[in-house]
Amino acid sequence: MAKSKSSKKAVRISDLQSFLDEKVDKFNQPGFIENDPISIPHRFKKKQDIEIAGFFAAMLAWGQRITVLNKCTDLLNRMDNAPHDFMLHHTENDLKAFTTFKHRTFNATDTLYFLAFLSHHYKKHASLETLFAVDKKEETIEKGLINFHHTFFSLADAPHRTKKHVPTPERKSTCKRLSMYLRWMVRNDQKGVDFGIWKKIQPAQLICPCDLHVERVARQLKLIKRKPTDWQTALELTANLRKLDPLDPVKYDFALFGLGIEEGWSKLK
Repeated sequence: MAKSKSSKKAVRISDLQSFLDEKVDKFNQPGFIENDPISIPHRFKKKQDIEIAGFFAAMLAWGQRITVLNKCTDLLNRMDNAPHDFMLHHTENDLKAFTTFKHRTFNATDTLYFLAFLSHHYKKHASLETLFAVDKKEETIEKGLINFHHTFFSLADAPHRTKKHVPTPERKSTCKRLSMYLRWMVRNDQKGVDFGIWKKIQPAQLICPCDLHVERVARQLKLIKRKPTDWQTALELTANLRKLDPLDPVKYDFALFGLGIEEGWSKLK
């Protein structure tokens, strides 16, 4: 007797899950940290230092990875590699060191505003987590990303040009870099890669970072059908990954990114 369409679909999902689970196990390990932007926050032990270093590493993560690592290292060196202490205690004179910082289109104006907001925030709050947190009833982190964007640019002197460097679902962005940052901060699987230092957000609420490599691999695996690449695409991808693991769908970011970068899938047509 021929298998029904539903049973064939179930078999396919099972096979896909087994395949991607195997790749997660392969790539979700400390050996793959060294050349990844997540290596930047891994230099620190203090929670706030991890948050701040991770935030800059994620927000500057475009272009060649070695360049990203060098730029983040340069930026943190200008903070004497004590980012939280810098946010709490720096003087106007200390900011002069950042007037020459630049990474692609991220320039001194953007850098100084990032520092101004983080300084303002950490002088009143112990963590960035509350800016992203959503009610446990929310299926995704979407409202948290929107709230973060509004709050981040709430200072009176927020430059309009800097807004292009901080994505939001309201602009239909995939929010890939912020989604990556949230994965780092929220997931806690004891594998030694993600930090899991934020507890007010559920791993199930995270959205898979939909960068170029992940997108191309996901399309080959039929996890994305939507033609444009935008926020709805990231939601579609995550919804399909949630079918494989409802509690931790974003763990498959390791598999998709690893297949794209390490195994060359994203170069296939």
